[in-house]
Amino acid sequence: MREDLTAGLVSALEPVLGAVEVTALHRLTGGASRETWAFDAVDADGLVHELVLRRDPPGRPGPAGSMHLEATAMRLAEGAGVPVPEVLVDADEAAPWGSAGLVMRRVPGEALGRRLLRDERFAPARRVLVRQCADALARLHSLPSDQLAGAPDHDPLDTMRALLHGFDEPVPTFEYALRWLDRRRPDPTGRSIVHGDFRLGNLLVEPDGLRAVLDWELLHVGDPAEDLGWLCVRAWRFGADAPVGGLGDRDELLAAYADAGGAPLSLDDLRWWEAYGTLRWGIICLTQVAAHLSGAVRSVELAAIGRRVAETEWDLLLLLAPSHAAAALVAADGAGPTTTAPPAVLHGRPTSLELVQAVREFLADRVVSETEGSMAYHGRVAANVLGMVERELARGPEPQQRRSSALAGLGCADEADLCAAIRSGTFDGRTDELVAALAEGVVERVRVANPRYLADGGHRSVGRRSDSGGVSAPG
Repeated sequence: MREDLTAGLVSALEPVLGAVEVTALHRLTGGASRETWAFDAVDADGLVHELVLRRDPPGRPGPAGSMHLEATAMRLAEGAGVPVPEVLVDADEAAPWGSAGLVMRRVPGEALGRRLLRDERFAPARRVLVRQCADALARLHSLPSDQLAGAPDHDPLDTMRALLHGFDEPVPTFEYALRWLDRRRPDPTGRSIVHGDFRLGNLLVEPDGLRAVLDWELLHVGDPAEDLGWLCVRAWRFGADAPVGGLGDRDELLAAYADAGGAPLSLDDLRWWEAYGTLRWGIICLTQVAAHLSGAVRSVELAAIGRRVAETEWDLLLLLAPSHAAAALVAADGAGPTTTAPPAVLHGRPTSLELVQAVREFLADRVVSETEGSMAYHGRVAANVLGMVERELARGPEPQQRRSSALAGLGCADEADLCAAIRSGTFDGRTDELVAALAEGVVERVRVANPRYLADGGHRSVGRRSDSGGVSAPG
């Protein structure tokens, strides 16, 4: 496979760079929806071109024409002064590299959000990144949307609703968020090309600041406020407190965006788009795990992402119903330690819980420490997945029994029945009762999926309106 990929790259680059030799081809870690390959192309004069291939995973193609659309948007953005990698060649068909993809020049810089927010080397960048992000977005949003023919242009809530209802997995918190957002939709800010995934993790940064905006696969035409709200989603703060990507305050972002020529935007409007972005991230998680469960792309990384839905539910409750989230967290903290699964009688020792513990320890202590690159990364993901299973087994049947009783108290047979009741408006006059039940279930799921997520900013965020994302509870 690697030989075919190398040959395809040589063929595709010849019209642009002339005859080249492709060397040092290797796949980079991360990227749940696209594959990323780094390589060098050495031309006839011996000049080394450091390049990157981004392509759809073979067997899971993106929408027809999307790769050329992405390349076109990057070229337009470059012309508007947005820092982006130079695109050399793109293809929407499987040839020449096995699936639709594009090749661009490699840009030096760091993209890992946690490193950017913690490494002292990037302290100067942290002081200017909010302003630089605002400037890049204002430049992008200045482009007339009709310059990108064929870009998706759909109502955001209609799109989320259709996606959510296409899954077999009922998520009552998402249903509640959809209803909340629909009733409080702000006036449009405008229409523009929207990047769709503008956040830490998709920005290449050097110590002095922003170098390139990456990953344009979710671009579309929409309200420019969407990009600003997405930058504020808690998932992209990587454990930091500051609401704008862990870097700064919302007021700072809005002022810098207006100074750069962007449309004026209120804090309330920005928070609406932040809540929308949080819901959108949760639905993206559902989309990615569906690819694993359907068998289209079997991946431990995609499987792990499925459990991150609970984190997004928690973030939504912090935004939409902070007092109920606080109450559920206090109740959970006072519930005492988790139970220990009883020893197996039929199958003996080690129990299933003890077996999971042993395999998790092996992955975390041996595989991750003794390997590198993609194997180490996926070994860490696999260890985290087994940690979820371990915590779920340890808690025993009591949480499910408690949840079933709570649903019965709401007059619902199961989670799907609760979703249907929310959609029909059954709980419009019983908001407190509904949200209290949602919060109790979400806290239990996050305690299994990632208990640190409740501690990392959970207590600090609940109930604070100014910079935590808290907004008034819905009526």
